Amino acid sequence: MKKKTKSYAHIDWSLKLKTKQKANTREIDLDVLSRDGKLTELTGRESMGDVRGGCCPPMDLFRSEPMQLVQLIIPMESAHFTVSYLGDLGLLQFKDLNSEKSPFQRTYAAQIKKCGEMARKLRFFKEQMLKAGFSPSTKSVAQNDIDVDDLEVKLGELEVELIEMNANGEKLQRSYNELVEYKLVLQKAGEFFASAQHSATAQQREMESRQMGGESIETPLLQDQEASTDLSKQVKLGFITGLVPREKSMAFERILFRATRGNVFLKQVPVEEPITDPVSGEKMEKNVFWVFYSGERAKNKILKICEAFGANRYPFAEDLGKQALMIIEVSGRISELKTTLDAGLLHRDNLLQTIGDQFEQWNLKVKKEKSIYHTLNMLSLDVTKKCLVAEGWSPVFATKQIQEALQRAAFDSNSQVGAIFQVLHTRESPPTYFRTNKFTSAFQEIVDAYGVAKYQEANPGVYTIVTFPFLFAVMFGDWGHGICLLLATLFFIVREKKLSSQKLGDITEMTFGGRYVILMMSLFSIYTGLVYNEFFSVPFELFGYSAYACRDLSCRDASTVGLIKVGDTYPFGVDPAWHGTRSELPFLNSLKMKMSILLGVAQMNLGIILNYFNATFFGISLNIWFQFIPQMIFLNSLFGYLSLLIIVKWCTGSQADLYHIMIYMFLSPTDELGENQLFPGQKTVQSCSLRVVSCVL
Repeated sequence: MKKKTKSYAHIDWSLKLKTKQKANTREIDLDVLSRDGKLTELTGRESMGDVRGGCCPPMDLFRSEPMQLVQLIIPMESAHFTVSYLGDLGLLQFKDLNSEKSPFQRTYAAQIKKCGEMARKLRFFKEQMLKAGFSPSTKSVAQNDIDVDDLEVKLGELEVELIEMNANGEKLQRSYNELVEYKLVLQKAGEFFASAQHSATAQQREMESRQMGGESIETPLLQDQEASTDLSKQVKLGFITGLVPREKSMAFERILFRATRGNVFLKQVPVEEPITDPVSGEKMEKNVFWVFYSGERAKNKILKICEAFGANRYPFAEDLGKQALMIIEVSGRISELKTTLDAGLLHRDNLLQTIGDQFEQWNLKVKKEKSIYHTLNMLSLDVTKKCLVAEGWSPVFATKQIQEALQRAAFDSNSQVGAIFQVLHTRESPPTYFRTNKFTSAFQEIVDAYGVAKYQEANPGVYTIVTFPFLFAVMFGDWGHGICLLLATLFFIVREKKLSSQKLGDITEMTFGGRYVILMMSLFSIYTGLVYNEFFSVPFELFGYSAYACRDLSCRDASTVGLIKVGDTYPFGVDPAWHGTRSELPFLNSLKMKMSILLGVAQMNLGIILNYFNATFFGISLNIWFQFIPQMIFLNSLFGYLSLLIIVKWCTGSQADLYHIMIYMFLSPTDELGENQLFPGQKTVQSCSLRVVSCVL
């Protein structure tokens, strides 16, 4: 039988409404943004309204809601309000009637593009708020409904203002960082030049004193020739000052030496604290340098090397008086820029705070508008171009609510003509929709993660409310830890109204969403903890005294050696005497393994029984005779029989080896059981089970 596929889409932008509508193969969530899904059509079966068959009761809580295909004829002037109210209702899944058209060929492509542009601006605002250390406010702001056109203009003005403020702030910050570097260069280089000038003056005075004192043994032989040298032939050295990153300083020095063949003098002084680089805006450690050179050719090489290494160059005057004036001037400009930067940052923070107060409201409005126009693009335009035709799936119980939403949309839009609602008859397979509440929704999501039930099939989510937390408790099993888990869950449940309106972190939000699952887990964990008699792994005699005691005083250090039964069996759970003994681990492992077998077989039987109810409900007798009956026979002839042996062994206290019984049931079915016989006629039961399984296979 061939399966046809058709594409559908849906909307729901309300954060409090998260209705689950599922297809035959997967769940289709009604999320904030619209998405396309696929529904599988099963031909040859009536799927409209109630699908009743056989003698089974309706089982409304255990099956998906009856669905119907409806058609809406909506006037153009009320189309926006209609889709908006239906989206808030969250009980209608629209079909895409324009699937053959591309997104750019649809009627409301321009409006979707406009919403996308507004969403981009909101993302830009959010990035700027996060950089500034702000987070969008989660408190609800009581305001009237915002007009989309006014919101578009306002967002555009805010974006232009914020971009201009960012550009001005970056320019001012760069100038400030350059002045800070310039001041460091003036200070470090000024100290060097002052020291060098002081040394030169001292040498000149020493030379003059020697000339006045006459010749001596220490007087240079060529002193007269040096003094007679023409001053016009002396070489004047130029210099360049600036800062270079400290990590590049060694390579910078080597390249300068090689490029000029050693005809430069380089001096570097490290800056004590990291400074902000004007170009990259990052904090880094730098060195102040000054290079002395001779000739324009050497100067050009040095300038190119400085650019390659990212060294920032700054002018410097040799005159000490000019240096002092420049330091005073630079310090004043730094103070002025600091004041201007602080005022600009304060104004920018105030603007971002204003945006943050209304960000969530704007963001929700833009997402809602985009979803509305996306849905309107799925509607078919009438030939008169005066109305839109929509088709979609809705639960049967939602008919009255949909009609009320249509009437309200027509009234609010001042439309002269109301929307027309009618039910269509089809053989398409509807989507699966389960009505859930805050308690059952998390369990339903767990089931849907493994697979979604087909339309009108029995819903395993109802049984999962008990089986899932109980199986967790079988593993967790400690009533001390269970109480801690219960207290943590009660905190979320007591404050759920407040927490549901707040924006939580990823882990906290996931925990809050599954608070009722954790509640059931904690309750069952307390129960199984009492069965295991473990409170933070410590046993307690809660239900009476232990049935075992020491034969004499020497048995206290020998664990189970010397223990004898002196009283009645412990009334509930594991006897506390087992804890801390040599056989505790083998005993508890055996107990939990056998318990897991019993629970697993019970759960598999439950699944097969649900399959029987589905077959009866849909009137498919083949599934009963060739699926349900063989599965029940095969499962219970082997694993059901094993479960029976476990229960009998517990009741009788037999020492029979269940592994030996199950293995030799297949290898040697005719052998005598001997000490492994648990009840009369066991050999006959095993032989009959093997024959039945052979017939089924």
